Amino acid sequence: MPITLVLSAVAAMALAGQPDPAEPKIRARVENVLKATPLIDGHNDLPWEIHARFGGDPTKIDLRTDTSHTPPPASDPDAPGLMTDIPRLKAGRLGGQFWSVWIPTEVQGPAAVQLTLEEIDLVKDLSARYPDVFETAYSADDIVRIHAAGRIASLIGVEGGHQINNSLPVLRQLYAAGARYMTLTHTTDTDWADSATADPRHNGLTPFGKAVVLEMNRLGMLVDLSHVSPKTMEDALATSRAPVIFSHSGARAIDDHPRDVPDEVLALVKRNRGVVMVTFATSYVSQDSALWADEMAAEQARNNAPPYAGRYIGQPDKAKEAMTAWVKAHPAPPVTLAMVADHIEHIAKVCSVDCVGIGSDFDGITDTPQGLDGVDKYPDLLAELARRGWSDADLTKVAGANVLRVMREAQATAKALQTTMAPSYATLSGLDGAAR
Repeated sequence: MPITLVLSAVAAMALAGQPDPAEPKIRARVENVLKATPLIDGHNDLPWEIHARFGGDPTKIDLRTDTSHTPPPASDPDAPGLMTDIPRLKAGRLGGQFWSVWIPTEVQGPAAVQLTLEEIDLVKDLSARYPDVFETAYSADDIVRIHAAGRIASLIGVEGGHQINNSLPVLRQLYAAGARYMTLTHTTDTDWADSATADPRHNGLTPFGKAVVLEMNRLGMLVDLSHVSPKTMEDALATSRAPVIFSHSGARAIDDHPRDVPDEVLALVKRNRGVVMVTFATSYVSQDSALWADEMAAEQARNNAPPYAGRYIGQPDKAKEAMTAWVKAHPAPPVTLAMVADHIEHIAKVCSVDCVGIGSDFDGITDTPQGLDGVDKYPDLLAELARRGWSDADLTKVAGANVLRVMREAQATAKALQTTMAPSYATLSGLDGAAR
């Protein structure tokens, strides 16, 4: 039976309140896949949430308990509860997590380096505080071993090139501290790379930016191209000698958002043997959601735009009341688990099933697709793919095998490069001239 007919039959049974007789078999297949292969999530922002809500003190939160009602940080009183805790991680069969070591782009210079190291310390504390659940991992072999032992491999990803303070020695020390990927930019340009969500300053990567990519290759640190502009993506893919990753991105052909990956770049990723880890961030999943978010931001600006404009400037309570009324009159469009599966299928179609994975962005997003509200829901996403006709071999790839392959290839590349390349001491001023 064609897949479209199967989906129609399943939908009809669901609408009629009838259970799908194939569902137990699908769930058993997913469970068997996740027993054999670690499910690896490319991006979770829990470390920053611990920083924002508890001043960076992990003793003030118990991850063995339900964290979904955790009080919001003072800076964002409307923030939801946390999406991550140990009971839900276990229910979600997670095998490996790249914890995002993110800091605001406003933090620059030596302060950025210090805050990054403090975030790395938070990640390592997970393994010290919950040794029966987490173990810090530094390689693909570590992930496989830790998963086989029934624990979750904890990995570190640095989410912003500004966090190295334009210093290749700092980059090396972050790798030595455990960081296994770095996102070249976050929401703003660095001095050497253009972001997807800022006006371009460099037309992609500068010469120093290319030196950063090559040094990451020499170290074995994955080059993460989420958040960067398409030109930066292209420059990094042309420069990198190892497979790259997108730790939390979607397909731009489905949602024309600047944070998503264009098809022409997906073709380059296929040639590079990299992996795009599909995000659950609603604006990057649904075009309607992205447009709604733009409209809401415009309404916020109309209500309370400093310093002089705005209907309720200097009246935050009235501005909040007006926004509540606006949201009630303009509810957010639905975003669903099935839409996330659409991104996975599109990337697999354009780039092949060998270059797609999962990068939720849990606890870095304020809302989630229906059916993907926390870290316990990964099996539901794989079950959706299984219903669409994905084989166990392909489910294995998207769950984690593709990421393991990329990590192994990056390590093999590093081993080869280290025989011919010494550590680089290139500087921004030396390669690019005056700081940009």
